Amino acid sequence: MRHLRDVIAVAAALGAALGYAASSVMQQRAAQDEPADEALKPGLLLRLVCQPLWLAGLAADGLAYMLQFVALGHGSITVVQLLLVSGLLFALPLGALVARCPIGRSDVLAGGLVVVGLATFLTVAAPAGGRAEAPIATWVAVGAGGAVTMGAFVLLAGPRPGVRRATTLGAAAGIANALVAVFSKASAHLLAHGLLHAATSWQPYALVAAGVASLMLSSSAFQAGSLAASLPVLTVVDPVAATIIGTLFFGESLTISGMAPLAEVGGIAAIVAGVFMLGNSPLVQCTQGAGAAESGEYEAASRSSGH
Repeated sequence: MRHLRDVIAVAAALGAALGYAASSVMQQRAAQDEPADEALKPGLLLRLVCQPLWLAGLAADGLAYMLQFVALGHGSITVVQLLLVSGLLFALPLGALVARCPIGRSDVLAGGLVVVGLATFLTVAAPAGGRAEAPIATWVAVGAGGAVTMGAFVLLAGPRPGVRRATTLGAAAGIANALVAVFSKASAHLLAHGLLHAATSWQPYALVAAGVASLMLSSSAFQAGSLAASLPVLTVVDPVAATIIGTLFFGESLTISGMAPLAEVGGIAAIVAGVFMLGNSPLVQCTQGAGAAESGEYEAASRSSGH
């Protein structure tokens, strides 16, 4: 029975990674041309909701979240959020397909590092599922700590678009995604006891708040700069924060005997290296350039037609 739950968690998490990858590509391409002064404002979402491409990305995001919710209901926060890192392996090829950009050897090497790192960490660490319930003091610590950390990143982002803003807002979005995972696991546990029980509990409403924060921060990060600046940081911060929260507050355990910690650190290092190699790949610049070219061609056509 436990083995079946693990299989469901892994399969659903990988499906969610694919959905989030498609969503990231579509939402970033839609958000990159929005005015810089709309970042972190409700007006940004109001402008984006009028774009079919962004709405398609939002639909993919919703489907991916449903799969993530299923995964979190069957597996540990650490395993699910780490597997979502594989979304970057899907996102860049999808972006390359849309923009008709070639995939180089360095991209394949970077993808291999991510896969090897994930396999090494998950095999050696053997994360054990913890609990979905916790005392109210624990929830306050998790929520307050997450809010303060996100606020600090937003302050560090600065007002001007660019690498710094996209990176720090991406980190803040990663923290928000980790909180979404924690509240999702708690909500899935409550839902198992009945819809009324879940609806009369506070965790699902905290989940909605964290989800709104995640959407706002990720949209602002995508709008502030390229995927090279925002997506790698977001992708790394999310599982790291989720692992810390799951281990410290919800009883999820990792193997720490013998040489296991060294192998685990090596696995994480390989994941981080692969993610940042992918994020700074010429492939990203190619897809960004294609998006900018399309925007320029559209604007030129609009001016020539008198609009």
